[in-house]
Amino acid sequence: MKSKGKTMKSKILASAMVLACAGAIAEEAIIMGNVESKCVINTDTTGVYGNPIAGKLSTETADGGVEPIIRYDVALGGSYTARIVAPNSFSSSPTLTDTVFWEGSSAVKEVSDSLMADYESNAVTYEYTTEYDLHTAGTTWFSVTSLAEYGYGKAYPAGEYRAVVVAECIAN
Repeated sequence: MKSKGKTMKSKILASAMVLACAGAIAEEAIIMGNVESKCVINTDTTGVYGNPIAGKLSTETADGGVEPIIRYDVALGGSYTARIVAPNSFSSSPTLTDTVFWEGSSAVKEVSDSLMADYESNAVTYEYTTEYDLHTAGTTWFSVTSLAEYGYGKAYPAGEYRAVVVAECIAN
């Protein structure tokens, strides 16, 4: 009987070791992927401030400026929103001692597909930001206006002035 007990203990111990080893063996299967945006943003025309009067900087053609043109190329319509923020501060400038009054907006300049004709009329605008639902694949060009008036009757100090248009493609 003693040998039967040892055999039984050996079988239980062997079974426990097999179960312990079976639980310790595992394999992970990794799944990887990269998502590339189907919306690409490019600056087609760099903006330039004209200085028609001493206290005014403007991208308007009539003021000697050049409006920046931002191009959105969308490969998958209905998946993105264009968000364009007109400047409301200088990213660099000479030292200014007074307030700068800002105005700015964006507008659809040209589209590659007639189905995009409603982009401008359906745009949502708040503060210096305009959002467009890019519901159709293709290319859309947006122009941005920026006006910066300095103080009350003050002249801008000489120097280089830079401002930034922020253009984003938001995945819906």
